[in-house]
Amino acid sequence: MPIMTVLAFEIAATIRHDGQGGVADGLATGELTGAWIRANAPLVEQVLGGPRGFDASVIAVDDEVRERLVGVRRAVRSLFARAVSPAPPSKADAGRLLDPVTAVRMLNEAADGLGGAHLEWPDEGEPVVRWTGGASEPVGLLLGAVGRSGIDFLASPERLRLRACPAARCVKYFLQDDPRQTWCSPSCGNRERVNRHYQRKHAG
Repeated sequence: MPIMTVLAFEIAATIRHDGQGGVADGLATGELTGAWIRANAPLVEQVLGGPRGFDASVIAVDDEVRERLVGVRRAVRSLFARAVSPAPPSKADAGRLLDPVTAVRMLNEAADGLGGAHLEWPDEGEPVVRWTGGASEPVGLLLGAVGRSGIDFLASPERLRLRACPAARCVKYFLQDDPRQTWCSPSCGNRERVNRHYQRKHAG
């Protein structure tokens, strides 16, 4: 997966199975949200092309910050669901999908915080893309990076490999590595085979 698109998958993965038949939200509280931001700060900086004033440690995660990040996540997951159509979306998204026009608008608005992309190519070194203009405060840069990562993924050929895992207790999106791959992981595939065997054995 291109490095610029990893952040979009990390925000999508904050919705996950809780191990007890339900769904856990990795952004459910300010504390969890702050931990996620700090853990993913290196990915944010990769999208930004460098720190650019982004410092995860100074972000005070209040309800507004958390809700803004959750909103961008909802847009990303709604567009992931559109990308896997006509197959069913993740079970966690079935009842909370944004309409595509709203989801696209929200993702674009988040990405607008980065301003524009400029090429830098020092005499000694490799060419790099850096974002100029736009937000200068950490929250705007964070949301912009998540939005840009989602856009880069959805506009790339990688989108065609996106799948929603159909396992009964899984809510993940994943990239299909092989046309025969059905599940996000061997453990999901094994669990589903065991479940189906059990159901056939005890049917009727």
